[in-house]
Amino acid sequence: MTLKILQFGTTGQLGVELLRQAPGHDVAVTALGRAEADLADPDAAAAQVRAHRPDVVVIAAAYTAVDLAETEGDLARTVNALTPGAIAAAAREAGAALINVSTDYVFDGDGGAPYAEDAPTNPLNAYGRTKLEGERTVAAANPRALNIRTSWVVSPHGKNFVKTMLRVAAAGNPLKVVDDQAGRPTSAGDLAGFILGLAPRLAAAPAGDPLFGTVHFANTGEVTWRDFAVEIFAQALGEAAPEVGGQRTADYVTPARRPLRATMDLGRLERVYGVTPRPWQAALADIVAELKG
Repeated sequence: MTLKILQFGTTGQLGVELLRQAPGHDVAVTALGRAEADLADPDAAAAQVRAHRPDVVVIAAAYTAVDLAETEGDLARTVNALTPGAIAAAAREAGAALINVSTDYVFDGDGGAPYAEDAPTNPLNAYGRTKLEGERTVAAANPRALNIRTSWVVSPHGKNFVKTMLRVAAAGNPLKVVDDQAGRPTSAGDLAGFILGLAPRLAAAPAGDPLFGTVHFANTGEVTWRDFAVEIFAQALGEAAPEVGGQRTADYVTPARRPLRATMDLGRLERVYGVTPRPWQAALADIVAELKG
């Protein structure tokens, strides 16, 4: 029997990849964009769950403007915390499992990464605080919910670090990239594949199953933003790769503070789900190949 998935988010990196890969799985996806379900309206989003009565709900949209969240805290909280909680409650009423995508920004980066799922959280910015609250509202509203924390998401679509670096390089301007923040890049395509493969297991699992709770998903390996940029240029431009200078976070002031090392531990992903992601460099190669056409 074909699994029914209700997906919130259609234009973000993950939303696009979920829709691209869905035909390769035995699933029927109903994807809702902002016109059908504005996440700034918790009641309207919950009503969509009640109307569709899916087997699995995937929240693949969020308020992700990290710096802007410092001044739009109420909107960020509604989209990232209150609405996911309302969706999770409606999913519970409909008998549906739920997947909510969260972030490594729930950690402050000062506590000795890599961080396990049960490590203390201490977000440094409004975005991280709203996403952490969202994890908690989802878990409280639906015992068959899974929060997937991810980091540094990139793909051939939308706005992301890979595309930004290639655009800046094409402009021929000098490049300086932060070199004291480290983390794990994540292919949106790899994350989408994990979600779609996991969905049938979640739909069949009862409350209390180890599949629910929180898990970290990212590609393997750790890198700084500067070294990530260097590898992007090496793969995409070869001998024409520009020089990349380093820059300290303290010298690149932004409205929102960023963690210096919020790298996530992937042990639970391997133990409970049987998944070992590929290295970020291999995932990047696929993204670069698609961008080059």
